[in-house]
Amino acid sequence: MKKTSAEYDKVIDFCRTLFIHKMTDYGSAWRILRLPSLTDQIFIKAQRIRSLQENQVRKIEEDEKSEFIGIINYSIMALIQLELGVADQPDLDTAQATEQYDAVVSATKKLMEAKNHDYGEAWRDMRVSSLTDLILQKLLRVKQIEDNQGKTLVSEGIDANYQDMINYAVFALILMEQAQ
Repeated sequence: MKKTSAEYDKVIDFCRTLFIHKMTDYGSAWRILRLPSLTDQIFIKAQRIRSLQENQVRKIEEDEKSEFIGIINYSIMALIQLELGVADQPDLDTAQATEQYDAVVSATKKLMEAKNHDYGEAWRDMRVSSLTDLILQKLLRVKQIEDNQGKTLVSEGIDANYQDMINYAVFALILMEQAQ
């Protein structure tokens, strides 16, 4: 479990650095995005990963890694939106956005550690393609919950699904790194 924690932190550190650099370039323009828009952005990235996994020909040089990083950062943005609500204008500076980012990551990592304990690190024996499919399944669940105006009868909410997507994407990046 200590190894997983260190590997997790390494992946998140890379994603966080990219997030901060994009905040410097673009500010918090993402704060105007409604949850379905963020969900759709994540869906596009997950679909692209699946396409890359299934097709031999690539016409754009970006690989699966950059798309998994995008899934992580967009999912974190979605969780921030859930917490703060959607803004009419960019309203966070880099320090404020990074503070929100870190809070989301902290809660999500705690969830990962609890599940990882209970599941015995089963993800280490999974294929990256299976993690991709699980992310797509979570996205379809989120879309359905969004279509139901956030109401569920017995299911976990949107936030838990975004957290699971973050954790699956981190696991995929760890497995991809080990395969190199």
